[in-house]
Amino acid sequence: MLNDIDRARSALFHLDAGCDRAEWIRIGMAAKAAGLDVAEWIDWCASGANYGGEREARAVWRSFKQTGGIGAATLFRAAIDAGWSETAVARRPAPAVRHSEPEREIRATLDPRWLTYWNLLGKVRDVGRAYLEARQCAIPPTDGDLRFDPAARHPAGYVGPCLVALVTNVASREPISLHRTWVNADGTKADVDPPRMLLGGHRKAGGVIRLWPDEALTQGLAIAEGVETALSLARVFQPAWALIDAGNLAKFPVLAGVDSLLIAEDHDEAGARAAKASAIAWASEDREVRIAKAPVAGDDANDYLRRAA
Repeated sequence: MLNDIDRARSALFHLDAGCDRAEWIRIGMAAKAAGLDVAEWIDWCASGANYGGEREARAVWRSFKQTGGIGAATLFRAAIDAGWSETAVARRPAPAVRHSEPEREIRATLDPRWLTYWNLLGKVRDVGRAYLEARQCAIPPTDGDLRFDPAARHPAGYVGPCLVALVTNVASREPISLHRTWVNADGTKADVDPPRMLLGGHRKAGGVIRLWPDEALTQGLAIAEGVETALSLARVFQPAWALIDAGNLAKFPVLAGVDSLLIAEDHDEAGARAAKASAIAWASEDREVRIAKAPVAGDDANDYLRRAA
């Protein structure tokens, strides 16, 4: 039987570290109240697509104070609501002790070794293409920033097919990170934890995945948080870009030469706030703005299309 710390660790790692910031902080406070330590918190944070680096994770952890409203029960309730069961989850090994490790600096640009890796990759094909088709996604052009690695190594040791997206600075176009998703041909993500991740130690803020190249932006553009959501939107409107998360979508700048913006809003609180902020910014510059939202709470455009298929 799992002891209390094992149960808390198992519950934490069942949750999505790529949630919005308010939920991320709430989960962190609950994890600390449950007796988990900073090393486990950092490992969990690093599994999220919006990971801001070890320095930020440590600083936020230090800021957590005991409150009357958030405790260990908050962590377990969130995990149970997300489908967790301690009888169905194997004991997760404790992370390696990190206390003596130096904090990693956050790179402003993509590590040249990763850029070399990216440049060697080919177009989306085979399992990668089958995954997108099974998820009701449009296939992006070969000159966009989504590529395919048939045998990418995951930090957990798994090796398998992986969609690899180049993340570039939205203004300067400079490469800043990579976004990887390990996939199966049936439209499911690979059975590895986590199945998608950004590079550790790299910037995410201000990043975009240019699924279509800048040259395709002749009049309009569609944007969404996730890659699959953007490619679902691209079935009816192209070109499309992915902004990775709600924070980047909310701060998406008005682009010269783009007169019309279509925003795919994730049907949740963070998604609604982000879409509204982006729409206001573009409308204030006299640009045409439309928002598309899935009718079911909790869904994004990709969820909706797959349900309807």
